[in-house]
Order: sequence, then C-alpha cells, then structure tokens
Amino acid sequence: MRKSQRGESPVRLGRLSVTEPNELAELIARYATSDGVHPTPHPRLFLIRLSQPTLPQHAVHEPALCIIAQGRKQVTIGSKVYVYDPSNYFVVSVDVPVTGRVVEATPERPYLCFRLDLDTSLLGAMILDCARHFDLREALPGVTMSSITAELLDAAVRLLRLLATPRDFPALAALSEREILYRLLGGEQGGTIRQIALADSNARRVGRAIQWIRLNYREELRIEALAAVAAMSRSALHAQFKTVTAMSPLQYQKQLRLQEARRLMMGGAMDAAQAAYQVGYESPSQFSREYRRLFGNPPARDVARLRDIVGVKDFRGLAVGA
Repeated sequence: MRKSQRGESPVRLGRLSVTEPNELAELIARYATSDGVHPTPHPRLFLIRLSQPTLPQHAVHEPALCIIAQGRKQVTIGSKVYVYDPSNYFVVSVDVPVTGRVVEATPERPYLCFRLDLDTSLLGAMILDCARHFDLREALPGVTMSSITAELLDAAVRLLRLLATPRDFPALAALSEREILYRLLGGEQGGTIRQIALADSNARRVGRAIQWIRLNYREELRIEALAAVAAMSRSALHAQFKTVTAMSPLQYQKQLRLQEARRLMMGGAMDAAQAAYQVGYESPSQFSREYRRLFGNPPARDVARLRDIVGVKDFRGLAVGA
C-alpha cells in the first residue's frame, strides 16, 4: 500500500474500488454545501461542514463513529483530551457528556466530517455471525481514537458514493454500513465496539446506570440504588463507570444537570436560580460555582455571551456530535 501524503486519504492498490486522495472530503463537500449537520437518506449517517473554528460546545455524545475528512477537532471527556484529524477515527460507545470544539477550519478548507451512529442491534447480530473471527475479551474505555485504516476509509467512501444513485442507495447502503461495522469490530477499537452489543458485559451494565442517571438526573444520586440498577457492587460500579466514561457517576450527573440548566436559560424562560432548582440543585450559590467551573463564566454572563453569538442556535452542540 502506498504511503499517503499529508492531507490525502490512503490509497489501497489492487482493488476494484480505490479511494482517491481527498475523495472523502470531496464527497462530503458535495453533499454538505452549507455549514451545519446534514442528514442523508440513511437514518444513521450525517455529514458535517463548518467554515470556521467554534467555541467549546457541551452536549451528550451518543454512540457513533466519526471520521474527519478535513480540519481538526478537540474533544474533552472528563479529564481526557482528544485531538483528532483526518489521520484518525473517533469512536464513542456510550452516552457521555463531552466538550468539543472545531479548532481548524476556514471557508477555503472547511471542517468536514462523516458521522455514522452505531446501531447496537446490528452490531449484536454481526457479532453472532462473525464471533469466530473476533476476540470477545472486553476493552472497557467508552471513548477511543485510532489511526484510520485504508479498509475503513474505503468503506466510508463507497457508502458516500452511493448518494449519487438514489435508486440503489436503500439496498446497497446497508451493505456498506455492515462493512464499516465489520472493519470496526475487527480493528483496533474492536473491543470497545463489541462491548456495547454484549448483553452481559460490564460496559452494558454501566450503560444501564447511565440511562438511569439520564432519566433521573434531577433526583438525589444514591450509589446503592444505582449499583442495583447495574447489577454490580458499589466499588465495581464506581471503577467501571469511571473507566467507561472518564468520570464518576456524580460527575456525570452534574454535567447533565448543568447542560440542561444552560438550555433552560438559553430558552429565556428561567433565570439562574429557577434553572438551578429545576435541574435538582438546592443551593443556587453551589449551582453558580459549578456552572462557572464547567462553562468558564457565571450563568448570566455565559448565557448573555451565547445570545450575542450570531447563529448560536445553528451551532449549539454541533462541534460535539461529529
């Protein structure tokens, strides 16, 4: 395989379908002609374009594969910071609060990204079909980054090529998605991907705890009750939760509360004290301290700053989910 130059996609020789230099970027730019997140006929496939760097955005990132075709992005999860570009791919296997921002983008060379949301049921079926080919030992971190491979990139490009033939897309896109998942399952991130589809894995148990927190984030968090939901001991839940999400259950709940309070204030219906009580805080002063620690400004100043940003409604959360 020829080693690619910087800014070019790898070229795999000896195949009928060869990914040309920058073809992924060219395809995304063709179908995402304006800034924003663009859905496609495939319900789990999205194309993202941004023509300038963004401010840090806070949101809950759902399970997905992200491949940057052009530009660069930084994602912070707990205490971990990931910076990735076209040489990497990024996998999120659980719902996790993140802070993300595009750090490299211009109108001439916009940030371009391919995002495929992960289908747990499809992954589970593929694991059953191909179990003999995969090592089923767990690798627990829920967010991971690896160097892009020619096989994975080629599969992503061929999925986007199908957009040019709407009649063929429904049937053939499903095959391309399966190949992408197959490449993920057999690749460096295979353990992370496989664990989200295995019913009795520790990651799935942590996932049950995550869903409980997301549904009940306003309530007082009792670790004993959360451990019962996950069918784990308190110590095992705390250790596995932090491994998967890079934060403790209490830190996870806190980020959900603060993000929801920010959304409520941005909507204009509540001030800081009202939003604090709405999301479960008993002390407005504690809420303000924790809000400033996460978002960098006190609530009122942060919301006023966001409202002054042109297009904030269009960009809210955009840098995080892709």
